[in-house]
Formats: sequence, structure tokens, C-alpha cells
Amino acid sequence: MTPALEASGLGRRYGKKWALRDCSLNLPVGRVIGLVGPNGAGKTTLLSLAVGLLRPSAGEVRTLGRPPRSVLAEVGFVAQDKPLYRGLTVAETLRMGGWLNPGWDEGLARQRIARAEIPLQQKVGSLSGGQRSQLALAVALGKRPKLLLLDEPVADLDPLARREFLKALMEEVADSGVTVVLSSHLLADVERTREYLVLLSASRVQLADDTEALLGHHRMVTGPRARAAGLLADHQVVNAEYTERQASLLVRTSGPITDPVWTVRPATLEELALAYMSAPTADAGSASPSSQEISA
Repeated sequence: MTPALEASGLGRRYGKKWALRDCSLNLPVGRVIGLVGPNGAGKTTLLSLAVGLLRPSAGEVRTLGRPPRSVLAEVGFVAQDKPLYRGLTVAETLRMGGWLNPGWDEGLARQRIARAEIPLQQKVGSLSGGQRSQLALAVALGKRPKLLLLDEPVADLDPLARREFLKALMEEVADSGVTVVLSSHLLADVERTREYLVLLSASRVQLADDTEALLGHHRMVTGPRARAAGLLADHQVVNAEYTERQASLLVRTSGPITDPVWTVRPATLEELALAYMSAPTADAGSASPSSQEISA
């Protein structure tokens, strides 16, 4: 099956600084994919490359199996700043969507606006932040896209507006089966999906896999600090924190941890993400700790 997004050695540089580097991904279709990472990790750069707004400095990217600029009619994109014409009314914005998109579904777009209770004759410039986000989502969905890319769509919304936006998004996913890549620096924004996780940190991909598989392969382990190095024989320590006598470790397991000196429990998604963000040399295939972590 053709991937939703495929990258090989993808990178984008501004002068001497890499905004994204050595990015290799193969994202599945029909899933809701959380793209997570701190500010400046490369999330916006990756999405901009995926829709052809930027050209790679290294490697290549294919969207729905083709060069990004050749599939724009099949991709919906909501940029972080939600670029809408403030002088237009909501109805005029939807009409413009019809002029610009050959597969435009006016009924679907208006249905989304009605659900959000946004007046059609209201000027875009007078809408609240949550209403503008809902309008931007309605325009993107009105294209009837196969792939929907959302760049920090709820970053500037209050908790209630954030919840309403994500609810509307998940309703559409359930109705149409569209593939979604949802970018956020807040893990809580993508935790509801829990389907597939891509984690960027230090301009590189640290994790990219099915969320349940990632959680199944990691454990939080606590026990005597003096025995921490022994775990390396059978498992990969992603992150380690120490007190004088105690060690608290996030471990990528290769099998059961049977030594009774260790207390073992499942890792949460937040613990997993924070650990990989604090270990920027880690990647999806290697989670070995640095010598500093082991000897600390």
C-alpha cells in the first residue's frame, strides 16, 4: 500500500543550521498520526516539505506516493497561523474554496460550519480563535482530501476550544477515514488518537511507530543504582535518573525483566516522549544510553 508520507534522508537547512536532518519515515494511510516535539524540533519544516512549500536541502519526500506539488488537490493543510482572508465573510471563504479546489464539497464544508455554530455572514476577522480554527478545518475538509496535515492547529486555543476542535476532527476521521497528521508540541493534544506516534527532537526523528507497540516495548524500572549497569546486558536504557542509591530508568525491553530487585511498570506516553526528547541521540532503532547516563 502506498504510504501517506515517505521520506528518505530528508533534510532542510537554513544557512549552517539544520531545521530537519536525516529524516526517514514511512507513515501508513488510514491512521491518525501524532507528530510531537518541542518548539523548534522540525515539525513545521517537515509538514511544509510534505506539501511543497519548502524544497529539501537533502534527501527526498513523497506524499501519497508522488512529489508533493503534484498531489495538492488531494491534501488538506492547516498551517499554524491559519491564513484566512480577514475581510471576507465565512460564506465568501467557502465560495473561494470552491473556486480553488476541483473536488470541493460545499455541503460538507457548510455542515462543519453549522456544527460549530459559526454565522455564514460574519467576517473572518471578527471570529474568535476557536471559530477561525474550525473554519480553517472546514475549508481543508471541503477539499475531500486523502491526507490532512495539521500544523499546531490548537496551539492558540483555550482548553474548551481545543476540545471542540479535536472532537470535530475525530468525527470527520470516523466518517471519512481520512489519514491525519496532527502536529503539536503538547502531548495532550495527540494523546486522544493513540494510534501512531512520530517524535521529533533536535531536528531528528527519535521515534516513529504504532503507539501501542511503542508502549508495549517500554517499561519504567526502579531499583538499586548499583545494579543499573546490569540491565544493559539484555535491554536498552533510554533515560536514567538517579538518587544516591536509587535508579529510575526508562527501558526499551527485549524480553521480561525477571530480576526481583527491580520494580517494573508500563510507561506512560508522556514518560516515553519526555525520555526520548531528553536523549536526542536516540532513534527508533537504537535507544542505548550515553556513558554519562550509566556512570552518573
